Amino acid sequence: MIPTYHNVHNSFKLNGFHFNRESLLRVAYSFIKEGEDFEKPIGDFLLDWFDDKTYIDLQTSGTTGAPKTIRTSKQAMVESAIATADFFGLKPGNKALHCLPVKYIAGKLMFVRAFIIGLDMDFVAPSATPFQGDIVNRKYDFIAMVPLQAKNSLKELNSNVKKVIIGGSMISKALQKDLLKIATKVYETYGMTETITHIAAREIKEKSFTVLPEITISHDYRNCLVIHAPRISDDLIVTNDIVELVGENQFQFIGRYDNIINSGGIKLIPEQVEEKLSGKIPSRFFVTGKSDEKLGEKLILVVEGDKKTIDESVFDTLDKYEKPKEVIFVPKFKQTENGKILRKETSESL
Repeated sequence: MIPTYHNVHNSFKLNGFHFNRESLLRVAYSFIKEGEDFEKPIGDFLLDWFDDKTYIDLQTSGTTGAPKTIRTSKQAMVESAIATADFFGLKPGNKALHCLPVKYIAGKLMFVRAFIIGLDMDFVAPSATPFQGDIVNRKYDFIAMVPLQAKNSLKELNSNVKKVIIGGSMISKALQKDLLKIATKVYETYGMTETITHIAAREIKEKSFTVLPEITISHDYRNCLVIHAPRISDDLIVTNDIVELVGENQFQFIGRYDNIINSGGIKLIPEQVEEKLSGKIPSRFFVTGKSDEKLGEKLILVVEGDKKTIDESVFDTLDKYEKPKEVIFVPKFKQTENGKILRKETSESL
C-alpha cells in the first residue's frame, strides 16, 4: 500500500530522536518561536505539510526566470520520494544527512523522504562546509548536496558516506575529476521545482542521465526535453533544456535553449563552450551573448574577480566561432542560495 502525506514512518528519526506527526508539530512551533534562522523555514514547512490542505506552495529559485510560486500536490511529493527510494535503494533506518535550505524544493523533499521512507536523518544548518562539529566522523548512507558543498567535503564523503546526490547546478569538469577519485557513489541529478526535484540522475562516471521509475521522456521541435511523469503531474512538462535522447529512458544534457547565442547566424550553446574551457580558468566564469552591430550578438566571456590577463592558449580547444570576442571581469557574480550563477542578472550589470 502506497503511503500518503498523512504518514510518518515509525523508523523516522530527526537528530537521533523518534518523532510522529504530533511531536513534529510541537517541534514546528518551537522552531518558529525560538529557533535559529535556518530552523524557522522548517517550522513553517512542517505546519504546511501537516495541515488539512492536499497541496503545498513551492517557491522556484529564479535561476531561469523570475521566482514564482507553484502549487503542488502533497501526494505527488510522496510519489517523488518513493521513486527516489526505489532508484537509490533507500530503506527504513538508513542514515541520512540534511544540509540544504528548506526554503526550496530540494530541502523540503529531504524531509518528505525521511517521513515516508523512515530515514534516520540528521539536520544541520545549510552552509558551504556542512561537515562540522559532532557530525564530522558520523557515517551516512545518503546525502543530498550542491556542488560547492561536495567540493568542500571530499575527505568526509570519501570516509563516511555511501551515496551522495548533487544538484542545484551543474558539476564542473574539475569537480567531477575529484569526485571520481573517492570511494563514495556519486550521482548528479536533473530536475526542477516543476518536476518536484529530480526526475533523473547519472552516476558521474556515466555520460547519460537515467530517468526515475514510471517517468518517460521525449523532445520537442527544439530538441528540448519533454517529461511525462503521471504520478507527479497531470500535464506534460516541457523544458527549455536541449538534450540528446539515448534510448527510451536516458538522455544527455546539451544546454539551455534560452542561453543560445545567435552570432552572425551561427547558433552557439554556452554550456558546450564552457565545458571546453572547464579547468582552464581558475575563477568562476560563463559565456553569454552581447549586442553587436555587425553580428547581432557576439560571444563574450564573463569572469568573476579582479581583472587579469588570460593566456590566449586557453582558447585553443574552441572552434573559430566559439572564441570570445571580449573578456569582461565582474567583482562578484549574482547567484542563488545554492550557488547557481544567475547569468541574466549578472549580465544586465555589464
